[in-house]
Amino acid sequence: MKQAQVCIVGGGCVGLTLALGLAKADISVVVIDGASTQALPTDEYGLRVSALSIASQTLLEQLNVWPEIIAQRACAYTHMDVRDADSFGKIAFNNEQLELEHLGHIVENDIIRYALVKELEQQSSATLMFDTEYQQIHQSESDVFITLKSGEPIIAKLLVAADGANSAIRKQFNMALSFKDYDHHALVATVKTKEPHANTARQVFLPTGPLAFLPLSDANTHSIVWSTSPNHCDELLAMDDSAFNKAVMAAIDGQCGLCEVQSKRAAFPLKMRYAQQWVSGKVVLMGDAAHTIHPLAGLGMNLGLKDAAYLIALLTSDSKEFASTRTLRDYERTRKLDAQKHIAMMQGLKELFEGANPVKKLIRGVGLSLVDNLGPIKHLFAKEAIGK
Repeated sequence: MKQAQVCIVGGGCVGLTLALGLAKADISVVVIDGASTQALPTDEYGLRVSALSIASQTLLEQLNVWPEIIAQRACAYTHMDVRDADSFGKIAFNNEQLELEHLGHIVENDIIRYALVKELEQQSSATLMFDTEYQQIHQSESDVFITLKSGEPIIAKLLVAADGANSAIRKQFNMALSFKDYDHHALVATVKTKEPHANTARQVFLPTGPLAFLPLSDANTHSIVWSTSPNHCDELLAMDDSAFNKAVMAAIDGQCGLCEVQSKRAAFPLKMRYAQQWVSGKVVLMGDAAHTIHPLAGLGMNLGLKDAAYLIALLTSDSKEFASTRTLRDYERTRKLDAQKHIAMMQGLKELFEGANPVKKLIRGVGLSLVDNLGPIKHLFAKEAIGK
């Protein structure tokens, strides 16, 4: 039988970040995940990437994970270029305008996870159980009892569900969920362009949805995230490489010259999920188990890491009862409010930039141009965009 102060179900980036923060504070933690441990990254870029904010970088620096991420592969971006393909609207800003070294980093999720696992393996307070699934979860007033499929029991003072958007723990404890289908699929791929990206993160809003070109460590290579209708996504997936390359170059308006896809293409449906209840006794939700959001601003990973950072701060400062009801309610109240704000903001942006309505086009064009030309407003917009 294993005993720990915290058991985390889910060994993705968010769950591992929480585990590492707690372990470094000598809080015993067990991580359970049905997937295999993260392998050493290969030379091939992963399809799933995140635009890590400066706040997320600071958290990973504090946990001594950032040096390994940089040693593996990451790309700092110093410029952002956002434009509407269907109007004259455009906004661009750079790190110098904000007096920053950079605006953020584009990092493959597999590399973040690899660096977290590597650091966690050095922590005596952490136990990592990959290729492991649980069978049952029960809780009393003071403890949570987890039975693994192997029959081995685990007793913890707190169970954290970091088990993803389709969280089985959220369902088991009947935590109500608000749900909206964005009616978009996100197509992801790695693309090489004739012209270098110049450390610029680009996003163009098309009538069918946004296309992001995110710079990778190779000067001419980008990770693309194309959010579009399910039918259009199917068409893009069915194209041969030559037709797809032309479609991508046309969509980005040739900003980086000829495009050449370097990877397979993958797609996944986009849905907004928001748990109305994040705490049930000694069980709490975090990351995608608590909220999912449209990727048009690259906020998903950063919101999850903010969940982890706040819960680390609360649990490591508990001076009396560990994981008290008051502490968990503080976490739920604070993080729900932040998630609500960003979900509403993304929904508003998606609706504003969607379609070819002439009034919307005018509003988009005038709005982006005003922001781009008014220094103080542009500064505030830029700060929000990079999570400052």
